[in-house]
Amino acid sequence: MPEVSYAAKAPGALRIASVNVNGIRAAYRKGMPEWLAERDVDILALQEVRAPDAIIRELLGEEWHILHAEAEAKGRAGVALASREAPKATREHIGDDYFTTSGRWVEADFDLPNGETISVVSAYVHSGEVDTLKQVDKYRFLDVMVDRLPALAKGADHALIMGDLNVGHTPRDIKNWKANQKKAGFLPEERAYFDQFFGDEIGYTDVHRMLAGDVDGPYTWWSQRGKAFDTDTGWRIDYHMATPAWAAKATNAVVDRAPSWDTRWSDHAPLVIDYQL
Repeated sequence: MPEVSYAAKAPGALRIASVNVNGIRAAYRKGMPEWLAERDVDILALQEVRAPDAIIRELLGEEWHILHAEAEAKGRAGVALASREAPKATREHIGDDYFTTSGRWVEADFDLPNGETISVVSAYVHSGEVDTLKQVDKYRFLDVMVDRLPALAKGADHALIMGDLNVGHTPRDIKNWKANQKKAGFLPEERAYFDQFFGDEIGYTDVHRMLAGDVDGPYTWWSQRGKAFDTDTGWRIDYHMATPAWAAKATNAVVDRAPSWDTRWSDHAPLVIDYQL
């Protein structure tokens, strides 16, 4: 993997990253360790781990505190939170027993240096498929999120939900949005959930969009087919969703897009955001 220069973390900042690794064993073979060694990350949210618990612990190493929800279906899903500091409490599923073994949601509570607390989530929403049971499950999961997000906000001083949420909220989030209006990931019914998440009803902030402004992208996922990566024909489906007071601490957001198609270690790029405490 070519050497990439990353900006240093400011004193007192908390660097939090999220990435769908598309299989952590493959990601480690292709260059993820080099990226992680350079990024000075404090909390790391992973999705599509797709590996047994012993494997992720072996790969990440003993310097990380790891919370991992492995999917019952082998080689599928799996989410994790890895942190430099130990969490004070953890929870391994979203609250609906239907998803207990799906490997799609983990929560950890952390004490902050100023005495406040934050609940952090790594989430992997179903990709879905129109008119199939996959889409039914996706809507059920989003329904549970509608209830869980306000509860998280009430349970700590701050809350941050990260992950591959598999929905582009607005036309700014998908390069070819007109052609995808009837496809999972950009259906009006799916986007309406995000109107709730980021609207007055639930009140979370789309931190990446807040920092990036009213621009196309920046995209975080590109199809493996064709020239999607080379032409930046992507989707912005990886998020940091935060309660407003936490979002206000965000100072810098970077999508760690690989310099070329052949240097990628996942079909997603990490979304890295610094929060100034």
